[in-house]
Amino acid sequence: MTANRSVPVRLALALAGACALLAGSGRPLAQSEPIYDYLFRNGHVIDPAAGRNGRMDIAVAGDRIVRIGTNLPADQAKRTVDVSAYCVTPGLIDLHAYVNAQGVLRQGDARTAWRNVNPDHNALRHGVTTVVDGGSTGWRNFESFRTLVVDHSRVRVLAFLNIVGSGMLEGQEQADPADLGVEEAVQMAGRHRQTIVGIRSPHLRGAGREGIERSLRAASSMDGVALVEYQPDAGLDYRELVLERLRPGDLVTETFGPATPVFDGNGGVNETLRRARERGVLFDLGHGSQSFRFRLAVPAVRAGFLPDTISTAMDKTSLLLPRGDLMTTLSKFLNMGVSIEDLVERVTVRPARALKRPELGTLREGGVADLAVIEIQQGRFGFLDTSHERLRGDRNMRAVLTMRDGQIVWDTEGISRTDWSQAGPYSNYR
Repeated sequence: MTANRSVPVRLALALAGACALLAGSGRPLAQSEPIYDYLFRNGHVIDPAAGRNGRMDIAVAGDRIVRIGTNLPADQAKRTVDVSAYCVTPGLIDLHAYVNAQGVLRQGDARTAWRNVNPDHNALRHGVTTVVDGGSTGWRNFESFRTLVVDHSRVRVLAFLNIVGSGMLEGQEQADPADLGVEEAVQMAGRHRQTIVGIRSPHLRGAGREGIERSLRAASSMDGVALVEYQPDAGLDYRELVLERLRPGDLVTETFGPATPVFDGNGGVNETLRRARERGVLFDLGHGSQSFRFRLAVPAVRAGFLPDTISTAMDKTSLLLPRGDLMTTLSKFLNMGVSIEDLVERVTVRPARALKRPELGTLREGGVADLAVIEIQQGRFGFLDTSHERLRGDRNMRAVLTMRDGQIVWDTEGISRTDWSQAGPYSNYR
């Protein structure tokens, strides 16, 4: 919280508490100036971290949530937003994406980071208030990423640091063993603990077992998690990776991609995946442009195997034909029969815990005002996987409004605004 906001927010919290006491005593409330900037009324609040699932009001003052309850007084709010037709959730977390607003340059190299997209444009309009870069940069160029992207984005940007020192650059094909620097990665992570949450394994061919081992060593040394992409040519099979190499809490991504042995020879979910989950390995979706197949996801979900976290791995390609943004990705699972509560859990509290950031992914009084207002549309819809195969459905999720840090940054229906016919006289005369 910034210093210039802390006093009014503390005052709002105190006044809100006093109002609640008076209301509970039956004494009339004195008329006063509004103490809330926004009051979101009568939304279906889904907040798995706090055990909330029902109709509630949420009051915001400054950059903080100050009250969560029922029948909060509208006259205490500067602006009241009717969200009775929608679900209201904590700001969503996209645990694995590729974001880079302006392009990060390698020292002495004009190549840009691989396939990355603008974080604000492609996260906030889908209810995402925290996006985690999946290793676009490494220890050689992370600080440029921090300066150009993290510090200038309205969405909260966290990052996995690629064990490959140069990160993901156009034209890369083979890993350079000299670029897989454990000590350098750990030192960089130590200098940027507020942003770097863990280590990303090599995305390049040729890194082999050593690339995985160095990634896990660096993640352990920095007390972070590892985000690992399985590569068949790395010199170890999937079973060894998830049952012997990964630590409890580490994430293996691309759960329903072609390289993941989701099923056994009898068509059941591979026992390796279940055993890995039992020992604490986490499965991340990582939709991306090549790593999500309905022919894997649908039967796995029907068998009760869902990813622990649902992420987009969004890039310039996946946002087009596969439509791998977060709302569309969640809609795909909704039409596979996954409940809205289970979906919200996998983009709020579960990624927050995986990242060791428990303050995120929940709505709490005194907490930062990050929230999403989501509409569940009924109709006829079609969805594509990364093979461009189709799933038909009758429901679609859409982020109607996103609040980040107490500010409304996306409002596709204008539900927080005054109707033009009630906005007062036009006065732009000269």
